Amino acid sequence: MPHRLRIFLLASGISLHLLLAGCSAIPISQKGGDPPPVLSQDELLRPYVTLGRISIVREVYFSDYTLEPNLYEWGIQALRAEADKMDADAVILPEISSRAITIVLFPAFPASEYRARGVAIKFK
Repeated sequence: MPHRLRIFLLASGISLHLLLAGCSAIPISQKGGDPPPVLSQDELLRPYVTLGRISIVREVYFSDYTLEPNLYEWGIQALRAEADKMDADAVILPEISSRAITIVLFPAFPASEYRARGVAIKFK
């Protein structure tokens, strides 16, 4: 077998192996549907276990002000998405807030910090 043919077959085999093995390493979520809901204390009718506290911070600079996001809607969606990653059944005690922040290099440009906090729970 010529030397070039061996190198070609070896390279082709390695490439094929990496292609097939690489695809199997990608996690595919089998979960479908909506992320967990945000519940009030009145809606908690079953006992639950606390999985953890969720805290999300988003800094919005002067270039993002043209978007005008709904702060409450962003916070609820962010909490639900993080709770879904934790495999939680629901989120309780949501706290959504914003505050003005100062950029050290550019104090003349406005910026804000959005915060969303909550507790991820799993029903017993």
